[in-house]
Amino acid sequence: MIVGEEAENVNAEIPKDAYDTGNHVPTFSVHLIAIVRDSKGNIIKVHKQRSHSPTANFIELFMPLTYFNTNNVSFTITNATGGTCTYRPGIGDSYQAINYPNNGETYNTYLVEIMVGSGSQSNPYNAYSLAAPIANGSGAGQLVYQSVATSSTITLNGYTAYFYITQTYNNISGGTVDITEVGIILELQTTNIDESSRSNCGNILVWYDTFSSPISIPNGGSVTIYYSFMVNP
Repeated sequence: MIVGEEAENVNAEIPKDAYDTGNHVPTFSVHLIAIVRDSKGNIIKVHKQRSHSPTANFIELFMPLTYFNTNNVSFTITNATGGTCTYRPGIGDSYQAINYPNNGETYNTYLVEIMVGSGSQSNPYNAYSLAAPIANGSGAGQLVYQSVATSSTITLNGYTAYFYITQTYNNISGGTVDITEVGIILELQTTNIDESSRSNCGNILVWYDTFSSPISIPNGGSVTIYYSFMVNP
């Protein structure tokens, strides 16, 4: 084993084909984009920043099946109201699966919304709800939430593949509304493989960000938010 100064003194040149040229090793990145319009529909601000804040709920849901089988464990999901449910995937009738996509049953998992808020949190990993969610409505400090949408297909552009989630919010509150935080919410349903039992985990925060600067929406204006997920950007 080479440690300390010995590691620094090794006289070796890294082969050229060992460097990442941007095409050989897939990369994954997410961007958060906000486009603000005034009361006449004119674009008055475009904000773009990198997003890097999947929550604990998201990361645990993406753990491989072998992790649960090898370690004989389950994990607890915390929903946006602080309620919890237990998830344990596996092979066999007594284990759970996520009901997605919708196969005609009433117990399906689906994208609920991109929720916006006026607070902030310093540890996105542990976040299970926004610090100060902005209500859907026309009252003071509120925004009218339009329907959430996703790109219909995965777009391929050279070496890049991407899709997006988007939602628009209208401000008819009578004053300016500032957005400082944003998160992606799923409705999560699970069922045993043999369908002997089902569980509704509720609204789950799976991605959370704070804006690097507040996004101000004037009265009568709107903001459209995009989450763009890219591989090999």
